[in-house]
Amino acid sequence: MKDQRLKVFRAALDALIESLDALVRVTRWVDPEAPPEPLRTAVAKLHERLGSAGRLASGTFVGSPADTSKVNAMCASMKRLDAAYVAYRKRLELKPDQVVEAAAALETDIADATSPAPHG
Repeated sequence: MKDQRLKVFRAALDALIESLDALVRVTRWVDPEAPPEPLRTAVAKLHERLGSAGRLASGTFVGSPADTSKVNAMCASMKRLDAAYVAYRKRLELKPDQVVEAAAALETDIADATSPAPHG
């Protein structure tokens, strides 16, 4: 039977990716109307999701070798995404006028952290 804890890790990783992707999209938003509510909600949950992912990634998972491998890969992705967000924030602090460039760098980091999909 597949370990149900994998779903928790998968959900945390997917939620973090959703929030970071939403942040990139909102940052680039040029339409005179406000971004759609789902995007704004996902961005609003970013810090909560970073915290959840950080707690999961810092723990030790004990399970079958296959499940442990999957969880380790998901945790590595969570850590890379956290580092990408920190780099994004630092870039904005140093060059606040380069929001679009910072978003592009974050988008690249998201792609790097999630491809090829190392999770199961």
